[in-house]
Amino acid sequence: MSLSFVISFGLRLKQKRTLSASPTLNATSLTTNIYTNMFKLKQAFLLTAIFTSSMAYSQSKNLTQTIIELDSIFFTAYNTCDINTQANFYSDSIEFYHDQGGLSTSKQDILEGTRKNICGKVTRQLVEGSMEVYPIKGYGAIEMGLHKFHNNQEPDAIPHSSKFVIIWHNRNGKWEITRVISLH
Repeated sequence: MSLSFVISFGLRLKQKRTLSASPTLNATSLTTNIYTNMFKLKQAFLLTAIFTSSMAYSQSKNLTQTIIELDSIFFTAYNTCDINTQANFYSDSIEFYHDQGGLSTSKQDILEGTRKNICGKVTRQLVEGSMEVYPIKGYGAIEMGLHKFHNNQEPDAIPHSSKFVIIWHNRNGKWEITRVISLH
């Protein structure tokens, strides 16, 4: 139920009562009618607001679950060196900002760097409860959180948490990673 519908419904209700009212309508009953209509309009507006916010919460909850699943699939591929799956997630116009490595805009260079420097050497672990997901209207979502990278060549090394941001684009039902910010 849209706000414009609620307003037009309230105005039509007011017009109906005004037209059917007696020509001898006094000021008190007219004021009462106005207050009654305004009260009904406020009720309808409040119900619309509650309905809209519960829909947004539901959509946000579904979006969060979708991004959690996509993150899991992508980083399982990362941890198992499934370069083809990673390639399917990255947009052709990827921008990868790494605080130590700088900006990478070549999908092939990012995948080659993963193959050369990550495969069999490093695994990523999401810090439980750290993920936040925010919708971007008409585009997709922003995922933010903390993760740890375990150096498999130094099993006794204690990994530290680092921040990340991933921007997801939903292109006709296919989600892809368009931007990554990785801070260690």
